[in-house]
Amino acid sequence: MDHRIIIEMGAGNNLHAMDYQKAATRAIQDAFRHSTLPIFDSIGLDHTNMRVQVTVGVQEPEKVDAAALQTVLPRGKASVSVVFGGQNVTNPETGDTAVIATAAVEAFVPSQSEKWRLTTP
Repeated sequence: MDHRIIIEMGAGNNLHAMDYQKAATRAIQDAFRHSTLPIFDSIGLDHTNMRVQVTVGVQEPEKVDAAALQTVLPRGKASVSVVFGGQNVTNPETGDTAVIATAAVEAFVPSQSEKWRLTTP
């Protein structure tokens, strides 16, 4: 059984080109820039055993290549799903639309419970 050790949220945008891929990439990068996982070095866990699950929300999910987003993730075995979410904000004067993507990045490791024991003094 895997245990979730972190969840980080991020947001990214593309202000003028309506590029959902770029906004989604920026949302993922924003999420993992807010975190660090020192547990791997601290207790000798191999980060290749980490499972990374990413959910990206944009208004037009079909315009995002989920497989390409996996290459943005620096560690672990990644899976990316793209769902309806985020926002499109249109400037009424120019018709220009800003795309805003959201991302949730979750990291899971195999249970370590057999390696730890709570003791009382």
